Amino acid sequence: MEIKVKVWIEDENKNLIFGSGKTEILRQIEETGSISEAAKKVGMNYKKAWSHIKILEEYIEDDLVIAKKGRGEDSGTKLTSKAKELISLYKTLDEDIKNYSKQRFKELFLDKELIKTKENIDV
Repeated sequence: MEIKVKVWIEDENKNLIFGSGKTEILRQIEETGSISEAAKKVGMNYKKAWSHIKILEEYIEDDLVIAKKGRGEDSGTKLTSKAKELISLYKTLDEDIKNYSKQRFKELFLDKELIKTKENIDV
């Protein structure tokens, strides 16, 4: 048995600002160098992916991607340092919350044997 936790950030009106989906889009942009390729990899259309980026940019008041058209070596889409920082900070927050939740679940339920697991059931 294990606990599952999903972490996201909302504004004061409960609008989703940032979470695992937007993090994954940014990660895929970094990997592929393309918003359309990133959108395909996460199963989303280009317009929705671009909308996610724009919403996030609005809230942080900074650019997250730099798109350069053309066919040269430096063409394509790159993440700004702010986007890379957001990915890193979200990953840290997500891991910290999940680790704490697992430990606390163990302390409150499993250590007290309120919930029986395969390991503590006599067969």
